Amino acid sequence: MSPPYTLSVASRVRLRGVQPVLVAIVERAIEITEQDFTVFEGVRTRARQREYMARGVSRTLHSRHLLQPDGYGHAVDLVPWIGGRARWEWPAIYPIAAAMAQAARGFGVPLRWGGVWDRGLGGCGQTPDEMRAAVLAYTQRHPGPDFLDGPHYELIDALIA
Repeated sequence: MSPPYTLSVASRVRLRGVQPVLVAIVERAIEITEQDFTVFEGVRTRARQREYMARGVSRTLHSRHLLQPDGYGHAVDLVPWIGGRARWEWPAIYPIAAAMAQAARGFGVPLRWGGVWDRGLGGCGQTPDEMRAAVLAYTQRHPGPDFLDGPHYELIDALIA
């Protein structure tokens, strides 16, 4: 079992403006994950979103990272923290997805994961191996170029009161 991890000061700063229940899910996930992670991004500006579109790292101008009608961002990007730096590596992403799924279930809040866009995270499994299998199955259901974004998690719908 991995040692318990905690969110860094930088990660906590990046969670400012994120919907409180999503923050709570991230806080729980870091406590139970097998893989340390950093909050790479929470709320982003429209200018940053346009920049991401221009660079091809986003495909929408309606990102859940932007402030939503309730005044909060509804998305976070959680990147594996390996050897003292953020690393976009799929084998390390799967344990984070499993921890986020478990944490979201505990709060009864549905999330969408950028590794499998066509269903809720809760339908992707409970273990890192099941998360890996869910991504593979997704790529088979959606052949051709797709936009897999393993670090991305977002609230589904406006179910937050």
